[in-house]
Amino acid sequence: MILVTDLKTEYKTNPLGLKPCQPRLSWMISDDRKNVAQAAYRILCASSGSDLRNEHDLIWDSGKVESKQSVQVVYGGEELTSGQRVYWKVKVWDNYSNESEWSETAFFEMGLFHSKDWKAQWIEPGIKEDPSDSAPSPFLRKEFSTDKNISKATAYITAHGLYELHMNGRKVSEDLFTPGWTSYNHRLQYQVYDVTRDIQAGANAVGVILGDGWYRGYLVWQGNKNLYGDKLALLCQIIVEYDDGSEEWIITDESWQSSTGPILKSDIYNGETYDARLEMENWDKAGFDASGWGSVVIKNYGFDKLVASEGVPVRITETLKPVKTLVTPKGEMVFDMGQNMVGWVRFRLKGAKGRKITLNHAEVLDQDGNVYLDNLRSARAEDIYIFKGNGIEEYEPRFTFHGFRYVRVSDYDGEISLDDIDGRVVHSDMAQTGTFECGDSLINRLQQNIDWGLRGNFLDVPTDCPQRDERLGWTGDAQVFAPTACFNRDTAAFYTKWMKDFIPDQKADGSVPWVVPNVIEDGAGTGWSDGFGATGWADAVVVIPWTVYRKFGDKRILEEQYASMKGWEEYMIRESGEDLIFNAGFHFGDWLSFAEYYSLFYNAPDYGYAGAHTDKDLIATAYFYYTTGLMQKIAGLLGKVDDEQRYTTLRPKIKDAFNTEFLTKTGRLTSNTQTAYALALAFGVIPDELKEHAAKRLVADVNHFGHLTTGFLGTPFLCQALTESGYPDIAYKLLFNKKYPSWLYPVTQGATTIWERWDGIKPNGSFQTVGMNSFNHYAYGAVGDWLYSYVAGITQDEETPGYKKIIIKPYPTKELGFAKAKLQSMYGVIRSEWKYESEKLLLEIEIPVNTMAEIHLPVSESEEIYSAGKPLNQKSEYPVIGYDGNRKLVQVGSGVYKFEIRRK
Repeated sequence: MILVTDLKTEYKTNPLGLKPCQPRLSWMISDDRKNVAQAAYRILCASSGSDLRNEHDLIWDSGKVESKQSVQVVYGGEELTSGQRVYWKVKVWDNYSNESEWSETAFFEMGLFHSKDWKAQWIEPGIKEDPSDSAPSPFLRKEFSTDKNISKATAYITAHGLYELHMNGRKVSEDLFTPGWTSYNHRLQYQVYDVTRDIQAGANAVGVILGDGWYRGYLVWQGNKNLYGDKLALLCQIIVEYDDGSEEWIITDESWQSSTGPILKSDIYNGETYDARLEMENWDKAGFDASGWGSVVIKNYGFDKLVASEGVPVRITETLKPVKTLVTPKGEMVFDMGQNMVGWVRFRLKGAKGRKITLNHAEVLDQDGNVYLDNLRSARAEDIYIFKGNGIEEYEPRFTFHGFRYVRVSDYDGEISLDDIDGRVVHSDMAQTGTFECGDSLINRLQQNIDWGLRGNFLDVPTDCPQRDERLGWTGDAQVFAPTACFNRDTAAFYTKWMKDFIPDQKADGSVPWVVPNVIEDGAGTGWSDGFGATGWADAVVVIPWTVYRKFGDKRILEEQYASMKGWEEYMIRESGEDLIFNAGFHFGDWLSFAEYYSLFYNAPDYGYAGAHTDKDLIATAYFYYTTGLMQKIAGLLGKVDDEQRYTTLRPKIKDAFNTEFLTKTGRLTSNTQTAYALALAFGVIPDELKEHAAKRLVADVNHFGHLTTGFLGTPFLCQALTESGYPDIAYKLLFNKKYPSWLYPVTQGATTIWERWDGIKPNGSFQTVGMNSFNHYAYGAVGDWLYSYVAGITQDEETPGYKKIIIKPYPTKELGFAKAKLQSMYGVIRSEWKYESEKLLLEIEIPVNTMAEIHLPVSESEEIYSAGKPLNQKSEYPVIGYDGNRKLVQVGSGVYKFEIRRK
């Protein structure tokens, strides 16, 4: 039976506050039969959810549309208006002429389109503060009354700083760190909440707590503060709609009151100090005595920078219990969470009035077994709670987060058990979409580490690390990791939101900053650069939108980001000059590759590879070629004919320039390193006749060292280049390596996330330099894409985005035993499993409805492929349609398929 389920609008279920647009609608189709595809659909949209076919309420009936499209279908009804809610449902017909029932009804609601839609005023708390230090969090409140039946109530809210919205004694939402981090000088998000059930008949109260957050807290490693302003502010309006058709607006204005409370300090880097003696019971309820509260100050900040929230809310997604308690050699009590996590600790403890407890957070223990805090640099990562002395008190912070596995407890004289403490895991609440498992327990732990690293660093922006005084949106880290992230989690909305900040933060000349939002102008005092234009980092402006398009079939992100992408492409063209060698400006190169350090850049270490250093102009020119190829494709997709022709003409010229400058006639690159060959082979910049020679040199280098030597830019492409060049055994050799440097070396050292450096903890147990040594840094986890796409074999047709046409092409090895991966795509579950059983290779593949797949089955001349006990050939149920080297190609539609490869 054909069913339509999982209705989504702009990647979300029943979203509120969409930006002005024609929303895109997506659905899934389920059917147990094989080879089922959508042949047509019909969408109904209405202003009421009771009966979508009522002519009075109907705003769009698509009619029966002959189409296979079931994702990213653009709403085609009447023009939408501010705050408008639209209910919709869909039915489909399949390729066997079966008609589904109508789906369940979903809805979406638009945000505010115009400045005139805001009646609220910006208010600042009338509190005297010291702008040079963290100040107590302001509390703001207002009471109001309702005396009619409420049909709907909607809150629109944002802040300078972070906010937590309360109504009648409870938090309105589980969302954290709202309004999120954007380029505040250009874009400030607002959130929309349905608060119908939060308002009661009669007296009501609305309250808001503000926190420093990214707006005025400490940010960047120089101890900078107040990067966007030194005063917190609130903008909030609640529109109450009554059954009789009337409305009432509760807005921020001069009638609000302000005060401070128990949160004495709240800072992302340094933590939170909370004095429970200052708690104000029922402060967010009607009838509270606020006679001691002060006034607010009206400010004219305007509404032009306000934008609807497109991202994924940050939430508590999991609660961990500590696995053990330690007493360190220093005599300190430490709780081990068993997992390097991001978030904070919640506790339930007793304490005498005025006594305190201090929690310090660390990722690792040192060689002696004591808490290691040096790698946090200036970040204190410290939460302090002062007891009110009233029985068991429960506490967890609001406006800070820590990266930690270990929690040191001090200044507390009571008893604490494992049951008294929880670890609250916090990140952008992206659904898990991908899984991978194989016959090697260390590789399975590596996969877990990849996902934990993603979770820990995808906190509203994709940060480099979650623990030290940095936590910035580094573009290079995000660029190399994007394909891996898009497999493991539903990242489409997350990236859509983040990419918007590339546009205002990009220079007029097209150069892209190192971090987005950009808070390290002028290179942050490094003396290396102005903080813009580093190859592999700036290329994120093109690579990430392209990755979202490929993984989610999202053409709109290419349209919206095109001017920004083109800006970077044209910058590279200008800076490369007539010889087309991109050697202008500062480049990080193959950052943090296997290295011996030497003095460069004002006595700072060069994090390249001394002794086998990959020249930065080689890397930059290779990326220039790669990104130009993406721009050629993107321009073609968007109908930018002139640009497409320009980049089509330019690309072979860059290739010629690269090979003239960096490649000998025998296939040797001037930088004879793994990164040089991996990039050149993966990007296709080496001439066809020399690819095999270059690949052999890459293999020779791997065999010479016996391990990888790549850094941030080379690592994602190393195993791919080896596999596609015909050397999957060498790629597996690197994967299985347990010695430093390798992916599994940190796993053998007990790592539960990906490290920033191959030797964060050296083989002798000592640490890398304290100046830069994160134990939760996802860049090297980019190998995940190879695990999913090559080991398990789930990839997609180059010409068909969003997994509409799936390619299953695994690279099995007996040494691994088995591998299986599963991806929840926009169409449904894609699954690829293989395992060796005696001398047989068994494969099981699942393809979702409304897609097709091309399966590349590995088979030697002495083997035969069987399905349902019968040999596979041109007359089989799934006929062989072609050959790919030693593989037979089979084309299938939806369903579950099993194959057996055995000797003839």
